[in-house]
Amino acid sequence: MYQETSSIKVNLVNNSYEVLVGSKVINSIGKKIEKLKIPKGGKVLVISNPDVAEPYSKSFIESIKGSGYDPKLLILEAGEDQKTQKSIALIHNAAYEHQLERSSLIIALGGGVIGDMAGFAAATWLRGIGFIQVPTTLLSMVDASVGGKTGVNHSRGKNLIGAFHQPKLVLIDLDTLKTLPDREFRSGMAEVIKYGVISDSDLFTKLEKASDLTSLKTIDKKLIKEIVIKSITTKAKIVEEDEKENGIRAILNYGHTFGHVVETLTGYKKWLHGEAVSIGMAAIGEIAFNLNFWSLEDLKRQNNLLKKAGLPIEWPDFQKNQVMRSLKGDKKVKDGNIRFVIPNEIGKVVISSDIEEDSIISFLNHKKATV
Repeated sequence: MYQETSSIKVNLVNNSYEVLVGSKVINSIGKKIEKLKIPKGGKVLVISNPDVAEPYSKSFIESIKGSGYDPKLLILEAGEDQKTQKSIALIHNAAYEHQLERSSLIIALGGGVIGDMAGFAAATWLRGIGFIQVPTTLLSMVDASVGGKTGVNHSRGKNLIGAFHQPKLVLIDLDTLKTLPDREFRSGMAEVIKYGVISDSDLFTKLEKASDLTSLKTIDKKLIKEIVIKSITTKAKIVEEDEKENGIRAILNYGHTFGHVVETLTGYKKWLHGEAVSIGMAAIGEIAFNLNFWSLEDLKRQNNLLKKAGLPIEWPDFQKNQVMRSLKGDKKVKDGNIRFVIPNEIGKVVISSDIEEDSIISFLNHKKATV
C-alpha cells in the first residue's frame, strides 16, 4: 500500500535512534527488539488503549513472544483527561508486578497520550529504562512519538509534569491509520500544517494543492507517506539541533501556547489536541497580523488550509482573566514573560517574549478570526 519501508535517523549526542515508516510492519516488532540487542527472555510491558488493543495487540504480543521475550499487556483509557499521575501509577504498578528490570522495555502502542504516559513511566521506573514508540494515530506519528518529550498534565496546565526520555526505536505502520476515526485524522493534520508554517513551505504548498485533507480515504496514499516522512524529518532536524528545548526546538510549539489554554479551560473534553492547536495557530496568526509580523495573505493561506482540513479556527468564548491566568501558567513562560512562536511568513517563524498583554487582550475582545 505504501511501498517500501523508509528510515529516518534521529542523530543525538547520546541515544540516537531510528524511525521506521512503512506498511504492514507492526508485527515485526519482535525482530526489531532483537536488533536492539535486548537480552532474550527479557520483560516487555506493552501499554495500549482499548480502541488500538482490540485490532492489534494479539498479533503484536505474539510477535514479541515469538522472538523470545516475555510480554505483558496493560490497557489504559487514552483521553487527554486520563494523562495524569494516577495513570502513571497504574503503569508503575504493572511494571512492579511484571518485574521489569533495567534491561526491560516499555512499549507504547497507541496515540500521543499513550506515548506520553508510557515514555514518562519508562523515564521514571528504576530511574529510566528503555522504551519503544509504536504510534497509531497521525498526530502521534508526525509529532508526539519523536523527540523524547514525555509527561502528564497537572490540573492547572498541560504537560507540566514530565521528562525528556528518548525512545530506542519508533516503528510507524501507516496501515494502522485505516482504523483511525476521521476526526482524529483531522486532528493530526493540524500538526502537519504546523510543520508547513514553521519550516516547510513546500509541504504547505503540497497540502494546498491536495483536493481534500479531511479523511484518509480522500488523500492519495503517496501523499500520506510523504506527509509523515517530511514532518518527521523536520522534527528530527530540530531535535538534533536542540534536544532539550533550550532554543530553536521551541518553534515546534507554534499554536500550542493558545492551544493549551483551549484544552485546559475546557478540561480536555471539548477539543482534541490538534483541534486546539488549530485554534491556537489561528489566534497567534491573528495577533501576528495585527502587529505586522506577517501579511494578511499568509494569514489567509494558513486559516484556509486549516479549514480545508476540517479544523476549527474560531476562538472560544472564554473569560479574559482565565485566559491570561492560563497563559502565565504555561511551561514556556521564561522570567515571567510568555514566549510565543510568531509567524513571519509561510515556512518561517520567530520566538519572542515581546507580545504585550494589551495585544492579547485586544485579540480576545475581537474573538473571531479576521479570515
